[in-house]
Amino acid sequence: MGLYEDTRARVTAVDASLRPAIQAHLDDLTKPRGSLGVLEDLAAAYCLATGSATPAMGEKRICTFAGDHGVADEGVSAYPKEVTPQMVMNMLSGGAAVNVLSKHVGADLRVIDMGVAADLPAGGGLVDRKVKAGTNNIAAGPAMTIDEATRALEAGIALATEARADGVTIVGTGDMGIANTTPSSALFAALLPCEVEDITGRGTGIDDATLKHKTDVIRKALTVNAAAMSDPLSTLAAVGGLEIAGIAGLALGGAAEKMLVIVDGFISSAGALVACRMKPEVADYLVFSHMSAEAGHRKFFEAFGARPVLDLGMRLGEGTGAALAMSLVEAAVALYNGMATFSSAGVSDKE
Repeated sequence: MGLYEDTRARVTAVDASLRPAIQAHLDDLTKPRGSLGVLEDLAAAYCLATGSATPAMGEKRICTFAGDHGVADEGVSAYPKEVTPQMVMNMLSGGAAVNVLSKHVGADLRVIDMGVAADLPAGGGLVDRKVKAGTNNIAAGPAMTIDEATRALEAGIALATEARADGVTIVGTGDMGIANTTPSSALFAALLPCEVEDITGRGTGIDDATLKHKTDVIRKALTVNAAAMSDPLSTLAAVGGLEIAGIAGLALGGAAEKMLVIVDGFISSAGALVACRMKPEVADYLVFSHMSAEAGHRKFFEAFGARPVLDLGMRLGEGTGAALAMSLVEAAVALYNGMATFSSAGVSDKE
């Protein structure tokens, strides 16, 4: 059995028997019950993911996956493909938003080349997991072969395993890839499922005419590849992306390793959806960091039945939302572990 299938088999639902003890502790903290709102939900999510009602906070890591997309040749983005390697180099030099926010929240940042269509210099913090130099154009045929998609998935799984060995208990996803909202929308349309026009947005800021063209390109990709999409893996290979596959692998591997996985924005949510369709129990280990300004993200949350932690009008990707939500999870666990309880502090509880 290969790494992908082995990891799928290792993913189990969280231990629901811990819920009463977790909730009892939250209710015993010196505050009105439920008064910390979503922070209480985050503390419980961390406890359940890591399998303990007395949790310890480990290390934090963000994995930002980068890849190029052949569909960019269809003119679906406001930026050229050359921006992908340029932004990766900006991350490696510490100048991107995700660098600033990762440092701010004390998270280790890994930048992973899954399929950038350029030769990037070795070293400098780059993690080389390149499967191929960008995907094929999904409007003309499959983005990847099944083997390529599996290799990309397994690269993400291996990064999750490595993170857990390094003492990481919270891992965040991130992405960089010009035109990657197009394959993400195609995956949402196929796997939620939903209508293409309901999930497709402006990405990097395209105008009305380009948005209509982008929607038409996604419809064409789904039609051209319809016969090749029989399950989540084949759908990922047909209309997905290498960095999206890496994100899906990180989510799958993170769940297998009993870590809390913080999902960034629109593209990361597409990767998370792929992982959940591969193994539904992965959802137990996910926290969705924020509601992207990308129009279809709200549609995803409504259909998937999840609630994001933040809604800040962000649409950058990179792992920026994951970094911000990561700090809130850490704060929630600190409250869970550090607050006095009614029973220990001699404070009278509500009658």
